Amino acid sequence: MVAELQVSSYDLYANGHACSPDTEFAGQDQNPFVGGEFVWTGWDYLGEPTPYDLSPNQSRSTYLGIIDLAGFKKDRFYIYQAHWRPDFPMAHLLPHWNWPDRIGLVTPVHVYTSGDEAELFLNGRSLGRKKKGPDEYRLRWDDVTYQPGVLHVVAYRDGREWAEDTVRTTGPAAKLALQADRSVIASDGQDLSFVTVTIEDQQGLLVPRTDNHIKFSITGPGEIVAVDNGNAASFEPFQAKEHDAYNGLALAIVRGKPGAAGAFTVTAESPDLTAASVSIRGG
Repeated sequence: MVAELQVSSYDLYANGHACSPDTEFAGQDQNPFVGGEFVWTGWDYLGEPTPYDLSPNQSRSTYLGIIDLAGFKKDRFYIYQAHWRPDFPMAHLLPHWNWPDRIGLVTPVHVYTSGDEAELFLNGRSLGRKKKGPDEYRLRWDDVTYQPGVLHVVAYRDGREWAEDTVRTTGPAAKLALQADRSVIASDGQDLSFVTVTIEDQQGLLVPRTDNHIKFSITGPGEIVAVDNGNAASFEPFQAKEHDAYNGLALAIVRGKPGAAGAFTVTAESPDLTAASVSIRGG
């Protein structure tokens, strides 16, 4: 278990040489002569682990990306999506809803949406409907008292239902699930398939705040190129056949052996969890 060297997913604040997405969006909207924006950075990269870069060996990569080092979307991905794609119906709730240590405590809920208003529900009870004001790029319910269950939002556009999202309190971690971004690749030693590992409960819901250790293996004409979990504070090697999960996710990058066409199977195993496999065909 690595040290908890993390930053808030609410993204309300930034380090001294940066600003929040909301601040940047407002600056552009207030100054329409501005031609566009440059985001530093779209994808996390090794080095510059602000705000944990004052001492060596604390963190390995930047925290500023829209997407983490393993290619997993951060919460902040969705505020950009909502702003950059206003005609794409979407809503995104944060945070996740697994907080057993926060029962009865205020836990702010934010919504990113391309709609102009939204209504929030906790266990079927409305917590109110809110509308975006000038220079507002998220909807905020900052006084929500946490209780386990179902958090649901319905977003509206011009008074009509536009999009919705739901997060649920899950059961305990029970199994692994694998999903390959490509199930057919070339057997040339260059073509890759990115296999996402998800830690799930018995109902198939991703269980956040889990960091189970996962071991990978392959049968057939394939090989593991790298593994990761997107955690900026992890120093586990990329070139390995095992890795801890982070927030319920891990990644294995695989390829077919050059000149050896045929299917191979990627398997992920972890103590106390049901293993999972996925088949990929090289050709």
